[in-house]
Amino acid sequence: MGDATAPRQYVPLTCHGHSRPVPHLSFSPLEKEDVYYMISACKDGNPMLRDGQTGDWIGTFLGHKGAVWQARLSPDATTAATASADFTAKVWDTHSGELLYILQHDHIVRAIAYPFDQSGMIATGGFEKKLRIFDLHDQKAPSDSASASPTVVTPATIETTRAFEIGEGVHKEPIKFIVWAQDPRVIITAAGETLRWFDLPTRRCIREVRLEGEIKSCELVALAQAHSAPTDIGGGLPVLAVAAGNTAYFWGGSRAEDELKHIKLSHGIASVALDLKGRKFVVGEEPGTWARVYNWDDSKELDVHKGHHGPIWSIAFSPDGNLYATGSEDGTIKMWKNCEGFYGLWRGGVSGNGTD
Repeated sequence: MGDATAPRQYVPLTCHGHSRPVPHLSFSPLEKEDVYYMISACKDGNPMLRDGQTGDWIGTFLGHKGAVWQARLSPDATTAATASADFTAKVWDTHSGELLYILQHDHIVRAIAYPFDQSGMIATGGFEKKLRIFDLHDQKAPSDSASASPTVVTPATIETTRAFEIGEGVHKEPIKFIVWAQDPRVIITAAGETLRWFDLPTRRCIREVRLEGEIKSCELVALAQAHSAPTDIGGGLPVLAVAAGNTAYFWGGSRAEDELKHIKLSHGIASVALDLKGRKFVVGEEPGTWARVYNWDDSKELDVHKGHHGPIWSIAFSPDGNLYATGSEDGTIKMWKNCEGFYGLWRGGVSGNGTD
């Protein structure tokens, strides 16, 4: 059986349903104990909502006419926002599946983000090289007037002229990722090889950091408050995890600008996620199809997850830290258990030979 102290590998759950590559997935915050959701973007244009713990399909948001590059759930999980190659970002009702808002753009939208605890604001970016903030509170709500069928909602279209542009002229390359720090006045973008921090009140770029290669993933990792502790990586605050070249970078603090560590690996990295409590990080290797798990403290490899048949473009931990999901070029999502004992659909079953 090998080393008795080695991590026990659990057979992953595989979520099917997409017909093309999955460039991005993310989880909602924890709604109540063990209740949270996962949303996946897909180049088939049909983002999907799933139960976060089991991966069970809940619904598909239909309406995009191009690849969907990113998808996120609002802090209260009542809406979902998607960024698409059809020159729009869209906001959906997660309960009914109805399209609520169409955020019109002039080019491909690659990145989208909600603030940490505010569901009525959305930031977008993409091939226009412009960071915009849309305040949905200011917009006319979708109409479902008494004269119309009560089940028909007419989405509100919002032009880019009604958004606020932040850091005008600063971006020279398409914006691939946007992260709203826990401090709501700070927003971070990834474009090309450069991370930028912006101060929203002044709309100015306050910091730039050039990394060792093109930024392939950039996400804020946070545990639900009930599950976080001062002993976690980052001291109980969210951590910004970034993959660029062969290096994983991590920043902490309420503004996500205190560099905690950067770890250079022997292979390229397509994606990275961090286990704040378990003190390990997971990367999608590039080129390759495996997810590799490393120890945070000494960078030693702990595990290798095989099973995908294409590069892993996105990795995300659940808000309780008990599992993580990987989204791949092969069109599937796999969910990997990250705790002992029963959880979700794992009923204590361990793969006997340690392979998945």
